[in-house]
Amino acid sequence: MFDESARGSSLLFRPYTVEVTSGDRKSVAVAIESLPKGTEVFVANLPTDTSADLVDACKQLSAAGLSPVPHIVARNIPDEPTLKNLLRELAAQADVKSALCLAGDRDKPVGALSDSLQLIRTGAFQDAGIGRLFISCYPEGHPRIPDGVIRQARLDKLKAINDAGLEAVLMSQFCFESGPYLSMLREIRSQGITAPVRIGVSGPANVAKLMKYAIACGVGASMRALKEKQGLASMVLFGETPDEIIADVSAAVEQDPSLGEVGIHYFTLGSLKKTLEWLQRHRAEMA
Repeated sequence: MFDESARGSSLLFRPYTVEVTSGDRKSVAVAIESLPKGTEVFVANLPTDTSADLVDACKQLSAAGLSPVPHIVARNIPDEPTLKNLLRELAAQADVKSALCLAGDRDKPVGALSDSLQLIRTGAFQDAGIGRLFISCYPEGHPRIPDGVIRQARLDKLKAINDAGLEAVLMSQFCFESGPYLSMLREIRSQGITAPVRIGVSGPANVAKLMKYAIACGVGASMRALKEKQGLASMVLFGETPDEIIADVSAAVEQDPSLGEVGIHYFTLGSLKKTLEWLQRHRAEMA
């Protein structure tokens, strides 16, 4: 059997989380058919999707024995009553217990809500019985927010979650090499933050799709390093998978307990099926 301590890939074999979009019926169906019961499935709600789409996708996942974790995006929500109604619907109809709080990518909010700290401070999550909140963190920083602002905002959000009596988990953006993840983990722990961290990695994809999502999500430095390491032609032919990153982070977490509780989240980049096929195949190879 695979020796985790010798090969440093223990995170590969632990429970994981995945992501779909509320309007992607194909990936929702794959999740229902293929994922182990109880798996947390994050449900992104794009600006082109409606709140009804989000509730419906979460209902389908919950009915199949999965645990939906909706993205609650401040800049997509017109006001606090709308937020409270949405969360109550998600809790009542889809048994939602956890949510990911995001500011959103809109330059101009649709209403008064503009950031995730505002969402947390409304009290709407505890009113709906949603007891665990995920907040984002960035291995390579944020393209539009200074690092110092990000660090302080992280502390402010964690304090607000704690003051509300809720559980906090940090969810990272993806990148394409292990160094930024490990630097981020060390920085977070140096702030005295003990909350669990989910390392977000991109599922297998070809270069065109990777470039598209990397640009959209502000991933930069590690994308350039990846090109230098593998060569653009190699990426075009064979694509990229996250196994090396997972192995490196696993080894570091095993060797340094101060990095705390760490898990893996798969950004499936529109193809949950491809991600699950890769994961099954890679686990079998490592077993």
